[in-house]
Amino acid sequence: MRYVIIPGIDNSDQDHWQTIWQAEWGPSATRISPSSWDEPDLDDWCQAIDQAVGQSPSADVVLVAHSLGCLAATCWIARHQPGIRGVLLVAPPDNAGPAFPAQAPTFTTISATPLHVPGLVISSDDDPYCSPTAAQRLTADWQLDRISIGLAGHINSASRLGRWDSGRALLTAFIAGTHRP
Repeated sequence: MRYVIIPGIDNSDQDHWQTIWQAEWGPSATRISPSSWDEPDLDDWCQAIDQAVGQSPSADVVLVAHSLGCLAATCWIARHQPGIRGVLLVAPPDNAGPAFPAQAPTFTTISATPLHVPGLVISSDDDPYCSPTAAQRLTADWQLDRISIGLAGHINSASRLGRWDSGRALLTAFIAGTHRP
């Protein structure tokens, strides 16, 4: 199993669950390397995902995306129709919402469409970048299942989740459900 870590704007810092999980997974995890974390370009981020996934057979890959990384992951999947094992989308932002970051204009053109890969969306009821209604709409458009973890903000370092063991348990259960013979 290989994990491709797809953070959001400004990358994930040392206290973010993505960074902690990546350290625990060791060589089984790869973080994308776009040209810019703070001035994101959708095509560049999709190319970075392509490069990270290309390092191993796609059937063994699980994308682990957070925030803006969720939109990059879903766009990449829609463009490539890869045979990946699955995708975990945590705290996807509403790219039509009032709080969407102005420094990511290329991400506003993405339309949520069915992904045709196993996936799970994890959202929060008080995410400043995505209302519960918008999270439900995105999830329905992607044709994925969604779990709300209640009040956890943007499910990032500011949420003080640390290792986020409950998120890791959800990922483990999700992966178990994608078992390929």
